[in-house]
Amino acid sequence: MHILVTGAAGFIGFHLSRRFLEAGHTVVGLDCLNDYYDVQLKKDRLKELEPYAGFTFAHMDMADDAAMDALFEKQRFTHVVNLAAQAGVRYSLKNPRSYIQSNLVGFGNILEGCRHNGVQHLVYASSSSVYGLNTAMPFSVHHNVDHPISLYAASKKANELMAHTYSHLYRLPTTGLRFFTVYGPWGRPDMALYLFTKAILEGKPINVFNEGHMRRDFTYIDDIVEGVVRVTERTPQPNPEWRGDAPDPSTSPAPYRIYNIGNNNAVELGRFIEILEDALGRKAVRNLMPMQPGDVEATYADVDDLIRDTGFKPHTPLETGVGEFVRWFRDYYKV
Repeated sequence: MHILVTGAAGFIGFHLSRRFLEAGHTVVGLDCLNDYYDVQLKKDRLKELEPYAGFTFAHMDMADDAAMDALFEKQRFTHVVNLAAQAGVRYSLKNPRSYIQSNLVGFGNILEGCRHNGVQHLVYASSSSVYGLNTAMPFSVHHNVDHPISLYAASKKANELMAHTYSHLYRLPTTGLRFFTVYGPWGRPDMALYLFTKAILEGKPINVFNEGHMRRDFTYIDDIVEGVVRVTERTPQPNPEWRGDAPDPSTSPAPYRIYNIGNNNAVELGRFIEILEDALGRKAVRNLMPMQPGDVEATYADVDDLIRDTGFKPHTPLETGVGEFVRWFRDYYKV
């Protein structure tokens, strides 16, 4: 495969690019290297990819129509995995325009590039945040998700709708992946595991929202990558049993699919902190806080469709994954 991976300097994009390269595929890694978090961390991820002969870096903004058109026309990708996005629920409350540019305009350019250049399969990152006000657990791709509670979540839901339109009108095969709280080595500095680890090692208190009673389906990066690879290799087919009078949100008469990728295990934040304390050998000073606007109380993934169609179920225990992150953090920052 000749693959475009957008967000290649990001957490998931870096790990996925490396996995594709190790399998012998060629990868063009696109990233605008914005300063939402430490740009040096992004550059250091890219340094890990540079030794691979099949890797090319494209320093580019997906919202740049002309640049994106030229890239697609020149490269003629067989597959595209779109992981570039303005991330973060809380940041979307402060800076909504950045989400519109990256997650809507940028994704529109991805769809147009795929449409006009014969891309065989577009895989793109959605998010567990699309479940919004839903409370039926575990979250299923067959549930309606029309009540997001942050612009970030709304932009991801919009991506799913935009992709379906292109699958329907132009028969472009698209697969959306709803990721559930991804963590692991090289993780994002704005995520809880990174923030908590840094604070505990510095002897500073950690902010624990909803007083630690939030539950999250923490999913290790290697499980996410395995799921993405298997889905990318499996081009979606129209669902011949789809009915307009009882529409299934996760499939279509077009070549379109939606999957959850989660650990299928909701863990309370308090327990997550205990596991981190064990890995660090230090106790946290907890600053108990109320729920934040835009946050949901719990996430929990139903992954039955993923298992059925790809034969893969995320399985890494939280203790193992947190331990791997702590080892990386100590090594990277020389702590």
